Amino acid sequence: MSNIIVNPKNYTGHELETIFFRPLLSGPSAESLGIRILYNMPMPTVVQMWDHSNNVLKPFDEGSSWSGGTRSTHYQKTIPLSRVKAENAFSASDYFSTIFELITNRADVNMEDLSGTELEAAETELFRRAIAESIRMNLWLGDKGGALETGYTSFDGLLKLVDKRVGDGSFHYSSNILTGYLEDYEICEVLDLIINNASPRLKGLYNEGQVAFFVSPHIYALYESYLNSAFGAASYVDTQNGRKALMYRGFQLVEINLEPAISSSKLSHDFIIFTDRSNLVMAVNTADSPGSEVRMWYNPDEMENRQRAVFAIGCEVLDDELVCAFIDKAKE
Repeated sequence: MSNIIVNPKNYTGHELETIFFRPLLSGPSAESLGIRILYNMPMPTVVQMWDHSNNVLKPFDEGSSWSGGTRSTHYQKTIPLSRVKAENAFSASDYFSTIFELITNRADVNMEDLSGTELEAAETELFRRAIAESIRMNLWLGDKGGALETGYTSFDGLLKLVDKRVGDGSFHYSSNILTGYLEDYEICEVLDLIINNASPRLKGLYNEGQVAFFVSPHIYALYESYLNSAFGAASYVDTQNGRKALMYRGFQLVEINLEPAISSSKLSHDFIIFTDRSNLVMAVNTADSPGSEVRMWYNPDEMENRQRAVFAIGCEVLDDELVCAFIDKAKE
């Protein structure tokens, strides 16, 4: 075990992508975010969007000249990327026990023949998990200016963007007084209100199956309580086995648990964001960002193992017309 503590490791270039970030931004870690992820698109990251013509069919005998009508409307949105670093440190004793636990929990490990590759994989997985959770929290709670007191200041997150645009009236349908609706209506009535007031363009995406509610734990719990009370006998199996996902009228409720950080911040801690999953975008770049790397080494002066990752990241709401949002007013 001592070799893994002392020998430094540095991932750059192709190794940085294939060994570290590609597994981080795919599979369960990416699916749990529930949104669109762009990796290593050229910087600045620009998303191209086309709004096609509604009626392209013309009578064949209308004439021999071109009758295709107007061109498709072209939109584009630049996702602002911020250069960030993730750092972690363990004392030698804590590091040994943590890495050793990761290895011993695997059924396929021969404890009498621990190779350097297995130890390196365990150390990489440990750091990857820490970065994945930090990315998730920054994605929603990020506040680069720090005025919202979220504790996450690497880049502006989705809740800050949504909070501002709800206040500006930028979305097709929104309200910044969610509490009043929850007091006066059943949770299903609130969800119905959002679905029925969606823009025609968002309604046109319903059949694709990617439109979802992104909700706070309180909203999620209210809907679950409604299911338990309204369908007592039918919910018997669910009560025993739990529910893997909650659906309302075919739309999934994605629970965004940001506790305890959001409760101590000035951001609204109750929210409902109804949109297409591809409309919420996170971009990560390790190819065009100068100095991008993952480094792990042992510091003998402090007797601790250190880990550092440098990369660029940012997020954006692409199309305001595809969003319905209810939030509580941000705390002053």
